[in-house]
Amino acid sequence: MNPTLALTWLLLLPLLASPVIYLAGRASFRLGKSAAPARWLAAVALAATLVPLYYTGEAVLRAGSVSLQVGAISLRMDGVGLILAGTVLALTFLVSIFSMPYMRREEGEEKHYALLVSMAGTMVGLGCANDLFNLWVWFEAMAVTSFLLVAFYREQRGALEAGVKYLVQSAVGSAFVLIGIALVFARTGTLELSQVAAAVAGPLPLPLPLAAAGALFLIGFGVKAALVPLHTWLPDAHSQAPSGISAMLSGVVIEAGLVAMLRALGCLAPMSASWGAMLLAFGALNMVVGNLMALRQTQVKRMFAYSSVSHLGYMLIGFGVAVGYGIANGAAGGFFHLLNHALMKGLAFMAAGALLYALHISRGSHDPLMIDDLNGAAGKYPLTALALTIAVLALGGLPPLSGFMSKWQIFVAGFETRSAAVEILVIFAAINSVLSLAYYAPLVNRMYRHEPSAAVAAGRSVSVLMGAPLAVMTILVIVLGFWPGLVDAITHPAAVHLVSIFGGVGALARF
Repeated sequence: MNPTLALTWLLLLPLLASPVIYLAGRASFRLGKSAAPARWLAAVALAATLVPLYYTGEAVLRAGSVSLQVGAISLRMDGVGLILAGTVLALTFLVSIFSMPYMRREEGEEKHYALLVSMAGTMVGLGCANDLFNLWVWFEAMAVTSFLLVAFYREQRGALEAGVKYLVQSAVGSAFVLIGIALVFARTGTLELSQVAAAVAGPLPLPLPLAAAGALFLIGFGVKAALVPLHTWLPDAHSQAPSGISAMLSGVVIEAGLVAMLRALGCLAPMSASWGAMLLAFGALNMVVGNLMALRQTQVKRMFAYSSVSHLGYMLIGFGVAVGYGIANGAAGGFFHLLNHALMKGLAFMAAGALLYALHISRGSHDPLMIDDLNGAAGKYPLTALALTIAVLALGGLPPLSGFMSKWQIFVAGFETRSAAVEILVIFAAINSVLSLAYYAPLVNRMYRHEPSAAVAAGRSVSVLMGAPLAVMTILVIVLGFWPGLVDAITHPAAVHLVSIFGGVGALARF
């Protein structure tokens, strides 16, 4: 397939499929039947999107990028966009399968699938945006679809509150980004990323308006990426959304915000050292706040939400090392952890969601899954408990699971800087990884060593369609732990591209 045609279909398929999914599901419902057509159309559309993704990815790995010009809009898939698109589409496909039994009895089920596919399409588009304005447009489209999914249980007060909080904070962040874009355009006369970078290149420091624009990008995109203290929407949104959507929010939405932030800061490369220092500082803050808040939680999904705040910190350290010091291995580790986090946290949220469905939702209750509910779950739900165990131990960085490998790559890159401050930060990050086991290990202990809770005793079975994605993701977490080099083919090109746009060309020879 022609690379340009493949990229075109990669962008169009999810966006064209979304209204078809909604209309098919709605028509079936009006005829007195279920919304089953929406379920299967969503899965088929996402599976079909993997075909143009393969051909686009093949061209990107061979040539470095694939470009598409639509009128005045320039789109470009490179290594960074490829790893984001692959992660998004793979996780969304698994979530669509998981959601079939999970969402079967819910009102407006067809909206869920239409918005899910549309959200995936907007994130793929975000990864391809080649100018600041269209980056903002894709970012806003992602925010709208994700907001509607966060507030999906609109009859529940908690879901509405979480949705409003998410909407307000996202809107404020988007306004900051738009002001930053205006400052860049006023100073450079262009919004295309490469042209902005060329206009500001040179040994002189950035003018104050451009430095201010970078700060606005950091704050505005940082809201969606859940930088502390801009993360306060996240625990409510993750805990109130359907479990498949929680996996998406944690696994790819906050990472898409992080990619958007790196894209925007990359065109202001003369301040790379400053951006790198800020990323490292936010990384440390995210790790400690996320872990300390997770320790206090009694709801499983809120605990995992704060864990996502902490894990973003590891990515920020990897990218901070790459941006500030030109160490490409830091970016490779950051992208590996981005992929790993989508896998591990997606598995954790879906395994917890399977238990939530079996213990509460299948019985008509939308009560949250509490830590006490997990007591003795392994006896009745051995495979689901095993999946959750593998997920949390990998998140805690226990070798030889995949989470340990991506963290290790980031730590090694930190020591490559030969900076005492960064080396101390790496040691601090390692301590935080051990600290996270203080809230992950008790979950495992409860499932295997306690007597069954009343909720487990009364719980119903877990559907095979829920179990299939859990099995796939569990295997991948284990396989990538033993053979982390399997993803080098996509993490290395992304790392090379990221370091090059921030001006770290000299470090590429050592990569």
